[in-house]
Amino acid sequence: MELYNRELSWLSFNERVLQESLDENNPLIERIRFLGIYSNNLDEFFRVRVATLRRMDALGTKKVEGFKGGPRKLLTEIKNEVIEQQRLFMLSYEKLLGLLKEKHVLQTNESHLKEEEIKHISEYYESRVRPQIVPIMLSSKRPFPKLQDKGIYLAIKMTSFEKAKVKYALIQIPNTVSRFYIIPSENENGVKKLILLDDIIRFHLANIFTIFEFDKIEAYTFKITRDAELDLDDDISKSFLEKMQDSVEMRKEGDTVRFVYDASMPVDLLTYLMQVQRLEAGENIIPGGRYHNFKDFMGFPDFGIKEFVFPKAEPLSHPAFVEKNQSMLDKIVEKDIMLSYPYQRFQHVIDILREAAIDPKVTSIKINLYRVAKDSQIINALISAAKNGKRVAVVIELLARFDEKNNIKWSNYLEDNGVTVLFGVQNLKVHSKLFIIKRRVGGKSQSIAHIGTGNFHEKTAKVYTDVSLLTANPNITKEVDKVFKIFKNNFDRSVFRELMVSPFNTRRKLNSLIDQEITHAQNGEDAYIYLKINNLIDAKMIKKLYEASNAGVQIHAIVRGICGLVPGVKGLSENIEVRSVVGRYLEHSRIIIFANGGDEKYFISSADWMGRNLDRRIEVTTPIYDQDIQEELKEIVLSALKDNTKSRIIDKDQKNDRYKGQNDIPFSSQKELYKYYKAKITE
Repeated sequence: MELYNRELSWLSFNERVLQESLDENNPLIERIRFLGIYSNNLDEFFRVRVATLRRMDALGTKKVEGFKGGPRKLLTEIKNEVIEQQRLFMLSYEKLLGLLKEKHVLQTNESHLKEEEIKHISEYYESRVRPQIVPIMLSSKRPFPKLQDKGIYLAIKMTSFEKAKVKYALIQIPNTVSRFYIIPSENENGVKKLILLDDIIRFHLANIFTIFEFDKIEAYTFKITRDAELDLDDDISKSFLEKMQDSVEMRKEGDTVRFVYDASMPVDLLTYLMQVQRLEAGENIIPGGRYHNFKDFMGFPDFGIKEFVFPKAEPLSHPAFVEKNQSMLDKIVEKDIMLSYPYQRFQHVIDILREAAIDPKVTSIKINLYRVAKDSQIINALISAAKNGKRVAVVIELLARFDEKNNIKWSNYLEDNGVTVLFGVQNLKVHSKLFIIKRRVGGKSQSIAHIGTGNFHEKTAKVYTDVSLLTANPNITKEVDKVFKIFKNNFDRSVFRELMVSPFNTRRKLNSLIDQEITHAQNGEDAYIYLKINNLIDAKMIKKLYEASNAGVQIHAIVRGICGLVPGVKGLSENIEVRSVVGRYLEHSRIIIFANGGDEKYFISSADWMGRNLDRRIEVTTPIYDQDIQEELKEIVLSALKDNTKSRIIDKDQKNDRYKGQNDIPFSSQKELYKYYKAKITE
């Protein structure tokens, strides 16, 4: 069976992000910010996937799925691909700096400062930067300092020609000060100048090391990336929360999986740094440019110039919630409601929980949290409910990668404020997006549930496309309640007839639905599947889709990220087309539509089609019965398939060619969906 390797497919996805920095249709500063997104993505890739491959290699693994060879060979191919993308990255960056210059915005450095600019920069350095600087002299007599993951360092070389001596030092560029400083403008031609914090420090190196005699002082940037795997110990005297806290701290000591350095760094300095960190030349030593940690460029200043950024697109109200002074809970009881972010307001979810917190009819709220904002209004609403006498239970997933520390903080805070906190199911990550509100109305019990594709996170809801079902359908709410019983009693194995719940029945039900399409195709009936998903890598599900394709089922997939399926192969997948949309917003909603012999079946899900989501996590997929919501979901999927501005063709060659479609008129699915939802308010 033909599969494409997940790591190489992921790199292909990140190349699509990099392409957005080259897209002239994107505003200038947004293109620079795409470089930041690309860089941030790559950091996480090395911390997780490359680290995993290194462990596989250490264990002697001989074969990697979807790749002709073992982890060592794959790591070499990854390095080669990353270096090639790095070349494209730097070309894009230099081009963008040139375009900024044409717009009278100049990124300068320490070598091109005028007298008046030096005055401003020196004042800024003395007041804001110098107090944060911690220079470290490097010596064979002292252990080399422990370097921080994600940190940027200046490796300093001081040379005395007369004494033929060289000294090395280290400065970590502080992350408590903005990476960007806009120099106050005092010129008549209106040029705006920006300098990076790195170069402000470079300019002041002589003052920092003034006690040493040197004829030349140089500084070169480097960074390290560490293995982010958590190692939970087996100490039975510790609670799970304590183990997590210890493990998050131990992550700081993880092995170095990448060392990126300024390619112009002198050989002696590079050799020294590699020796003291016990690094060997290989797949994790990557030459780069003058600046690193481009993830900071996600916050590149826009100078208040409108044309530099995307036009504002404020989230819209849902038509059901436009009127004020009405019960949102009652509206949901009347009719199922779907919220679509970021086109519609995530604030509605917060307001629903706030209403539930003070509604005298509400008796309890249960919710599961995977990722939440650092200043979460969701958390505040839940605490409000607890203080108003509601029974509030929160299931927090402590193993949400890179959000562990934030989730540990919130779990302690919730418990301190009277909320019952649970930590999910042993050996299964809780990745579902659920809450259930219970009320007593007229002496009868009433439940309202939320099932979504994205996290309860008001910040990401502004940039991730997700959908949430709000329903009082008793057949669904009863089963949502069953899921929460599993959280409380890990031995509970309820039967689910409406919901697909991983790891219990999702794979089986998806296979059954695909089998139905195969039967329809064999009977000469219309048979098709629309699949919008983030990652498609599970070999068994891919094999099932190949089987469906060979039976004549037409499969239209929109896969944002990793895709192990190889479409368009004769005799295997010729009835499958796969495209990827990468644009202003991060495509994150998971939607599945089956033809079902003319009576289409619709589903939204928290689960990607990966082994972990189907077999090793708690995930929830819900059917959608409301016809209006079905039409919305179809509009989302068909818009993505019509997109001829931000859509790429996924094929066996992974070239990321743009999809041009049959129409010369530009069609951006994200722009059109905003118009679609805006029109709904005035209907």
